[in-house]
Amino acid sequence: MDLFVFRPVFFDFYRWLRVSFLHSKRSIALMHDQGITMNRTDLWKLLLLVLPLSLTLSVNALAHDTPEGGETPDVKAEEVSEKASDDEAESEAGEEEEEEKPKTIAELTEEMDRIDGLFTLFRDPKTGATKMLLQGDQLNSEFIYFKHTMNGVTDAGAFTGSYGDQYIFTIERRFDKLQFVRQNTAYYFDPDNAISRASQANISRAVLAVTAIAAENEETGEVLIDSDALFLSEAFANVTYYGGDDPGDRFTLGGLDPEKSQILDLRNYPENTAVEVEYVFNNPKPKRGGSDAVTDARNVSITVRHTWIEVPENDYQPRFADARLGSFNVQVTDLTSTDSAPYRDLLERWHLVKKDPSAEISDPVEPITWWIENTTPIEWRDLIMGAALEWNKAFEHAGFSNAMVVKVQPDDADWDAGDIRYNVLRWTSSPRPPFGGYGPSFSNPRTGQLLGADIMLEYSFLNRSKLTRELIQGEAVEPMMLGGHDARLCSVGHAIAEGGLMADIALQMDGGDADIEEQLKRDRLYYLILHELGHTLGMNHNMKATQLLSPAQLADPEVLESGVISGSVMDYPAVNYAPDRDDQTLFYTIAPGPYDDWYIEYAYSPGLSNADREVERLEAIAARSTEHALSFGNDADDMRSPGRGMDPRVNIYDNSSDSIAYASTQMKLMHDTLNKTAKWTPDEGDSYEDVVDGVALLVRLWGTNAGVISRWIGGVYVDRAVVGQEGATEPFRPVERERQKAAMAALSDQLFSPEAFEIDGALWRQAAPERRGFEHGGSTEDPKIHRAVLSSQKRVFDHLLNSTVLKRITDTELYGNEYPLVEVFEDLTDAVFAADARGSVNSFRRNLQVEYVDRLAMMASEEGASKYHSTAQALAVLTLSELREQLANKRRGDRVSQAHAKLLVMNIDRAMDNE
Repeated sequence: MDLFVFRPVFFDFYRWLRVSFLHSKRSIALMHDQGITMNRTDLWKLLLLVLPLSLTLSVNALAHDTPEGGETPDVKAEEVSEKASDDEAESEAGEEEEEEKPKTIAELTEEMDRIDGLFTLFRDPKTGATKMLLQGDQLNSEFIYFKHTMNGVTDAGAFTGSYGDQYIFTIERRFDKLQFVRQNTAYYFDPDNAISRASQANISRAVLAVTAIAAENEETGEVLIDSDALFLSEAFANVTYYGGDDPGDRFTLGGLDPEKSQILDLRNYPENTAVEVEYVFNNPKPKRGGSDAVTDARNVSITVRHTWIEVPENDYQPRFADARLGSFNVQVTDLTSTDSAPYRDLLERWHLVKKDPSAEISDPVEPITWWIENTTPIEWRDLIMGAALEWNKAFEHAGFSNAMVVKVQPDDADWDAGDIRYNVLRWTSSPRPPFGGYGPSFSNPRTGQLLGADIMLEYSFLNRSKLTRELIQGEAVEPMMLGGHDARLCSVGHAIAEGGLMADIALQMDGGDADIEEQLKRDRLYYLILHELGHTLGMNHNMKATQLLSPAQLADPEVLESGVISGSVMDYPAVNYAPDRDDQTLFYTIAPGPYDDWYIEYAYSPGLSNADREVERLEAIAARSTEHALSFGNDADDMRSPGRGMDPRVNIYDNSSDSIAYASTQMKLMHDTLNKTAKWTPDEGDSYEDVVDGVALLVRLWGTNAGVISRWIGGVYVDRAVVGQEGATEPFRPVERERQKAAMAALSDQLFSPEAFEIDGALWRQAAPERRGFEHGGSTEDPKIHRAVLSSQKRVFDHLLNSTVLKRITDTELYGNEYPLVEVFEDLTDAVFAADARGSVNSFRRNLQVEYVDRLAMMASEEGASKYHSTAQALAVLTLSELREQLANKRRGDRVSQAHAKLLVMNIDRAMDNE
């Protein structure tokens, strides 16, 4: 074929191919907008279909355009045709330029539903795709981010109502993209100090997400972005907390599945924008199935609400924290200060302003309003409201009346508990309750102003608890708690549930009393509500508050009128149960205590306009911290874990200013109640489940009280008063010798002695759990009595023989401790062995003695050398040597006791030979 004949056809084909390409491009773009995608394979298939058709059309066109006889057109005609083709190509190029012109905001959102609010949102009604419109003045402005878990599963560390990350962020433009940047609020630079010009040095910039600008209005400054990717990822916060060291020992989520995840809801208000997302985590081959709450371990859903909040503009005045009071704070360090403690920590508190500033006591302009969620059992609502309103008594000390208002959410309310505009008292009934109560809040990270709060309450709080059943039937475990430490993730509900159940069992064993049982229910619920509300007011725990009254004062009927038996409602107290019902007063404190009144005065009393006078005013309030009724010590100081803390007065599950005597009485009460339970049987037709749960709980609390006593040995009193403060003592003072010796004597008598656990054997014949399928397949049903008792004794050893405690005892001998380590070893060894020196050893004592020898052997070993200081090791070796000599000559006692002595000698020889 002549080239001149082919050229027109070539240009026709080229023109057709170009037009086809433009139409294909528009089609692909339209398909993308409709959520339809094509991969490379699909595109090649389409091309292979089109090319044969194109070639056929081109050949037909050639045949049609060639003159009859096969003559070729002259060059001039061909040039005209070529010019026409060029003109058409230029026209098509113009169409292409016009086609590629960026779409406007209106064009991109014309088919979408518009949702106005702080940030305008758009949602495609067909695909669910979302876009977000930002105003020009919103760029580079600060906003508050807040994460709230709406639903989850405790196996994965996520549960309904839990609060997550909160921080300041900005949205910054970088060319054709927007960056979402988290701001660091942990430091302060005095603007008058030249060093403030280097305020960003060595502080990491946190770019959370980057997204392209889809469209903009240059006149108004408005910017439109696709927002799906922002919220269907974990850009703003991790959805769950992955706790633990060994993933093989716990349930774990798979990877985030963006295809299954979806945006469920968009909530928009003038001052905040909320996006609710269901995150689906996919794990094709999970190693752990989790609890029954995990429907399918391969696909686990967690629903989170992300909220962007406008930073409040008001006359709120931040208030600096004081270490003598227990507040939740925004921690800020002054990097332009030369002080040894350059802290500018800010209290978290609500913005309360008097309606009448001249009045001594006035209603606030805007009270702290709480809503009782409509899921709350109707019969509990009055009790809950009454407990919450008790806080108004404390606010009177700050000059406010009716600071707290409580309402009930209507059944037809058009808002839910996740709406941050409402502070809600919520109830859930979880398969694995992570708490009995939880009082989280969120604040402005720049000022500490509280912006919202909820209280989560578990329905199981007033039910019979199965948290301790494993102590008797299966593996001994602690109550399930989530990984990590969140001071607002409160366990007081567990404490009150267990204490209340113990009192309920004791009441039943004494024949029951309807009036006292109703009072127990009231006292428990009041305390729980007061405690969790305290958290939402900015208060952290006060584990020293139970020191307020002596054991005798706890039994004084006058406390029934005052409603107060503890310095604060922020402690984890032991239940105040009186064995003689005529002596029963309050089970728990049911009104804010003197510490609570004092705290509210410091945090919420209106400030003075003069800065210097305001500092003096607050200092005068804080200077009362040395008063006995205002004693304070929080979780950072408490003794809940072996070796933790120093001050035995800062503790949980204790009561009274003499917790040794009180805990000893409680241990006797548990012992007596166990023996009474042996003579009790459940109602006809019931299983023996109540026996199992009750016995396990009593044994657990028996050991818990022993743990309270043990903390006095090697203890150190801590005083956080400042230098020169009236009533202040020295910061560290070792516990008196008499108190430490009394604690050791109580343990010897109540925990270690041969008579410590003399229980009627009839009890164990009834401790049979209700059978359910194959739930007992991993263990046996018979009660593990010896293990349960030894578990309590081991927990006391965990503390007394903890390397930190033993070092502390040796250190404190240098500054006043009169109960030296050598005497501690002598007394502890006597408590474990002396009573059996001339006779038989019962089975509980045999277990105890083997455990003690094994621990001494470990201390004396090479492994122990890396943990224990030389004095502790030397005393362990000496004690083992002395015990060997005593045991080798043992000739008295029954045959089992003699065999036991030989076992201990063999264990000691093995330990000494290894050395």
